[in-house]
Amino acid sequence: MPNAVENAVETEDQVRSLADSVLGLSGVSSSVAKSGVGQITTMKQLGFTGDGASNKPDGWYLPVDRGTVALVLETKAPDAMPIDSPALRVQVEKYCATVRTRYDLVIGLVFDGERTRAYVNGQPLHVPDELQPKEFYFDKLTERPIDKERIYELTMRINNSLHSDFGIKNLYHRMIFTACALVARRYDAVLVRGMDYSAFHSGILSALNKAIRADKQQNAKLELLAEVYSEIKMNVSTDDDNPAAVARLTTLIGDFIDWVTEISGLINSSAWDGEDVMAIFFNEFNRYKKKSESGQVFTPDHVTGFMYRLLGVDKDDRVLDACAGSGSFLVKAMSKMIDEAGGVNTTKAKSIKARQLYGIEFDREIYALACANMLIHKDGKTNLAHMDARTESASDWMKSTRATKVLMNPPYENKFGCMKIVENVLDSVERGTLCGFILPDKKLEKTSKGQMSRILRHHRLLKVVKLPENLFFGVGVTTSIFVFEAGKPQDGKKFFAVNIAEDGLVTVKNKGRHDVHGRWPAIEDYWIDAIERSDDNKHSTGQWIDTTESLSWQASAKPFKLTEEDLARAAMDYVMFQRGLDSRVMMERLGRIATYSASVGETVDAVMLEVAK
Repeated sequence: MPNAVENAVETEDQVRSLADSVLGLSGVSSSVAKSGVGQITTMKQLGFTGDGASNKPDGWYLPVDRGTVALVLETKAPDAMPIDSPALRVQVEKYCATVRTRYDLVIGLVFDGERTRAYVNGQPLHVPDELQPKEFYFDKLTERPIDKERIYELTMRINNSLHSDFGIKNLYHRMIFTACALVARRYDAVLVRGMDYSAFHSGILSALNKAIRADKQQNAKLELLAEVYSEIKMNVSTDDDNPAAVARLTTLIGDFIDWVTEISGLINSSAWDGEDVMAIFFNEFNRYKKKSESGQVFTPDHVTGFMYRLLGVDKDDRVLDACAGSGSFLVKAMSKMIDEAGGVNTTKAKSIKARQLYGIEFDREIYALACANMLIHKDGKTNLAHMDARTESASDWMKSTRATKVLMNPPYENKFGCMKIVENVLDSVERGTLCGFILPDKKLEKTSKGQMSRILRHHRLLKVVKLPENLFFGVGVTTSIFVFEAGKPQDGKKFFAVNIAEDGLVTVKNKGRHDVHGRWPAIEDYWIDAIERSDDNKHSTGQWIDTTESLSWQASAKPFKLTEEDLARAAMDYVMFQRGLDSRVMMERLGRIATYSASVGETVDAVMLEVAK
């Protein structure tokens, strides 16, 4: 690699040339990024507007994909100015501030031919003195773990602002509005502090339409996302005659833009493991939920990963969720399948997004959330259908997917046709397809005998995994995973059931349940192995159950225990019976004696006296 000594750089032009050769800024295809070095190109010429438009960076890398990392460069001759000079840092930060109006992740580099300094959002980033290829710095930003704590903090601010300042009272409307703003950030929306309400609102809508334009031919229902966004009403005053109100609104919009921009940068990490951003939103936004908004349950992230492993899903499967909700199962499956394929830039990853993920959602607004969720995670091609999973048309659609695995958490209430959905799914997939459903523990036993008998004549129940009692935080329902093999009758075969009593998660105030102590990975490994072997030695909860006797995991009856206290009570009851005493009246009298007696001895004496009478 070239370095300052070998090239004997002395002038700023030489430093800039060296930086170009090491970073690899020149020669990048215009279809990938605007990239280059120079002294005369302004930010305006690179497509930026505003206060920093006249600035002239020494180098730049501005990718077409706005969700990836951008880079700007400031160079100086070796002895012109100290590398740690505040003036150099301020200059590169000016470039970064301009670029951040359109990119979430921006790295600013200062290079003097010998040493390198890097900054992100005004904060230093630890890097080697020797200049590295640009990919090194990109990886530094994207390899960071997902900072869920920060996402929760920002989401809390957004929730409070949308609810109190902007008057959006509907839970799902707040989620959709925030999700649409995140999508807009990923698709080149110009959202900057200082813009007025009209530009802010229309900027998001314009970016949404741009985001779905390429995929509408494949999935026309994506248009619902923009439609639902347009219907969300914000309680704001746009009275230009009230300067104070206009200034306050501009400040509120600026805060919202800053928060959304930071969240977008946080979730754009190679460490992302399919965490459902919508579930994070739901946990926070749920604080203002009305009773009328109850019913929708978002599957916890660790459970989606567990079910992925439980059903043995891999990168070659075609995954179906016929009650997709926010898309949590599809997002998790996409993440894990792409990771198995070797990463997001592989040919296989493109195939996974385009042809291996399928979802159905009936609720119009929740469907919009699912679309937004997939777009946030850089997938506008997922096959999401807006239809009723109970219908014949949905059955035809499911058959066309040729799904090989089903992961689902259907609505539990009978009014939504829970078991009709389950049966329709089982009837619509190919023989041998493994289907996992999260349902209330006793749901199969409460289903009509006729329907359950019909299901078991055509499909085999293989496994039941009882989940922890407090899994669905605040919902008040206990659940199990029911794994069926479609197209193969039960034929008297037993199923294997276990009880995962604890998942190691703890409840964090206003944030739901989290694996604070990092216990879940080991717990998950144990149960996946135990269920695969159909042998739970450690916890002794494993059961082989006949479907004619039960359709759920069965808690063991508590063993009968006889204590001395039981014998004494029985003896006392017998004595009172012999003497014709009313035990209820006697106990009341004894209670009064015990309450007002000065000592235990007096109480005993009084009891004996009462019995002797």
